[in-house]
Amino acid sequence: MNKYSKRREALLYHAKPTPGKIKVVPTKKYATQRDLSLAYSPGVAEPCLEIVKDINNVYKYTAKGNLVAVITNGTAVLGLGDIGPEASKPVMEGKALLFKIFADIDVFDIEVGTKDVDAFIETVKNIAPTFGGINLEDIKAPESFEIERRLVEELNIPVMHDDQHGTAIISSAALLNALEIAKKKTTDVKIVVSGAGSAALACANLYILLGVKPENIVMFDKEGVLSADRTDLSDLQMKYTHGKKGTTLLQALVGADVFLGLSVGNILSPEMLLGMAKTPIVFAMANPIPEIDYDLAIATRKDIIMATGRSDHPNQVNNVLGFPYIFRGALDVRATKINEEMKMAAVHALAALAKEPVPEQVNIAYGETRLNFGKEYIIPKPFDPRLIAVVAPAVARAAMNSGVALQPITDWEKYEEELLERLGSDNKMVRLLTNRAKTEPKRVVFAEADHLDVLKAAQIAYEEGIANPILLGNKELILELKEELGFDAEVPIFDPKTKEEDKRRLKYADIYWKSRQRRGISLLDAQKWMRERNYFAAMMVNEGDADAMVSGYSRSYPSTVKPLMQLVGKAPGITLIATTNMMMTNRGPMFLSDTAINPNPTADELAKIALMTAKTVRMFGMEPVIAMVSFSNFGSSSHESATKVREAVAYLHEHYPDLIVDGEIQTDFALNAEMLKNKFPFSKLAGKKVNTLIFPNLEAANINYKLLKELYKVDSVGPIMLGMEKAVHIFQLGASVEEMVNMVAVAVVDAQEKEKRKKTTTK
Repeated sequence: MNKYSKRREALLYHAKPTPGKIKVVPTKKYATQRDLSLAYSPGVAEPCLEIVKDINNVYKYTAKGNLVAVITNGTAVLGLGDIGPEASKPVMEGKALLFKIFADIDVFDIEVGTKDVDAFIETVKNIAPTFGGINLEDIKAPESFEIERRLVEELNIPVMHDDQHGTAIISSAALLNALEIAKKKTTDVKIVVSGAGSAALACANLYILLGVKPENIVMFDKEGVLSADRTDLSDLQMKYTHGKKGTTLLQALVGADVFLGLSVGNILSPEMLLGMAKTPIVFAMANPIPEIDYDLAIATRKDIIMATGRSDHPNQVNNVLGFPYIFRGALDVRATKINEEMKMAAVHALAALAKEPVPEQVNIAYGETRLNFGKEYIIPKPFDPRLIAVVAPAVARAAMNSGVALQPITDWEKYEEELLERLGSDNKMVRLLTNRAKTEPKRVVFAEADHLDVLKAAQIAYEEGIANPILLGNKELILELKEELGFDAEVPIFDPKTKEEDKRRLKYADIYWKSRQRRGISLLDAQKWMRERNYFAAMMVNEGDADAMVSGYSRSYPSTVKPLMQLVGKAPGITLIATTNMMMTNRGPMFLSDTAINPNPTADELAKIALMTAKTVRMFGMEPVIAMVSFSNFGSSSHESATKVREAVAYLHEHYPDLIVDGEIQTDFALNAEMLKNKFPFSKLAGKKVNTLIFPNLEAANINYKLLKELYKVDSVGPIMLGMEKAVHIFQLGASVEEMVNMVAVAVVDAQEKEKRKKTTTK
């Protein structure tokens, strides 16, 4: 994408359909006059009076306990510098979004129009009664140190400057594990730091708490080494003036065990790296260009242990591993501050988590057979769902043990369950899906590429590294649309109707005719149909000229499915084709089947649909918990619609006893764990969180998924084709660009899985 196009897309993202990235929504009912009288006058007076009696009741009756302020004056915005409070607001809204999606913490972003330290502090103190915690952001040093120090001292709620401590906490966890792998002790290692700003100083301070000796840290800023003769250093920087005057970075790195880069790109040369000690540890965290290129560093030193700030290399030092969960733990025990004990608890929790077996969901997301603790995995991945249930409790315990918790937790098992429940409201599954697709992009045919939105989806898939598009359609029109979109990448474009494609089209037609000549298809028919894009695209996949295809944006589902059924067909051992939709509900991803193919499946077909759906759920790294739904509960009706569901369940129980599936059951009981446990404790679903619904017919499944999608604005991925031999998938008619990109990711992951199975089968 050219610079202009990228800029336009970024501006549109922030401007449409509603300006900004966050909003306030009600958490209570407001439908009736009675509701409103409780929400405001006169009912609201009662909690006000309770708070007057005891100020701590503000946590009981208001949102304060789950509300954090992200506050800045815009003087040190990452990569942009001093841009002022208004210009920094998009960044603060972005931080608010991360708080919400990773830890379910609500945020108001506050941009303060002053550079005066006293005025800034006074402003924050005056608004602090509104909030349960304060996250300081993008404030330039050395003012940031003074602001944080005084606010921590003068407020009785958690305050943290994440630019400093977030990076320090994550890199400290990485350092602990890297030193363990390198078989080195914190008390012995020599560390060279490039950068002397707030993050670098915070890192050094925390490293000392881990056991590193201050005299073993040599620090550089843009003027050179920090040495005792310098007169331009702050009091905090003077702590790290152990370097000798005139020492260069090259000289300082001779024999050094650790390089910490929080400065600018490409300042660490191979020569410098070669001078470091055995098994050097390099944290090159300048973004987007590290202090040394990852591939260059690995090629230079085979024994290196390396981390960067980038997501496309192992060991990403990403602040999102820390701040959401640190504040989560602090808020949940009503901590009066975030102290060193809490930070160190986060460090050790993160370091320990990297040594635990990695959930299959995370392996799948990162395209790994198995992530194991080692040189390329020294800190957890940002998509690891265990983070909230590991880091937040560690921080909460540390707050209690250090005496700053006003509301101690007593039932830790229940607390961890509540934390995991908080993760149900976001779209992590889409991020996992996309990330997995990026690990091994496939060639995907876009059969309707001369539609602007389809081409836009292809552009995003290409630029995000999800897929390598092959574009079908009117070539002249596609080129015009590409120019309009700023899609300047060279990607294949084919028009099946042109003379240019005669040879390929006739070849495909001949292959198709030979496979169907005894089923009433003539060679002339085959040649005619190969002019149609869906037939042509399907044959590209069949013949290995592409790995997957997507279509259906401009045509009805049945007309798009037909050529795929004729040309691609079912996978070996499969007798039924079906579909499932993955719905991003507030309780987490839910799979609904069959949403598009089988009008009235038999009991046998329902069992097959359940098995194919279970396989797809596992493809997304989840263990299927399947409710076979009906209007009946466990034999309460003898109607044929309920009976066939019951028979399907009986078959699954007999032949697949390890599969967590039960029914027939009404949807409310399936989704309400407490109701189910009380009424039907014998069910295999009792005590389980259902994530898959198999409906008795197409009508019910299709209506329900579209009802969820439109009425509650639930994001949908699908319908995902089940049982096809190749990775061929269909867009919903008029799908949005985002929905199409998600389906492309599904097609890529499906192609990856089919390739793996083929390799396994042929061995």
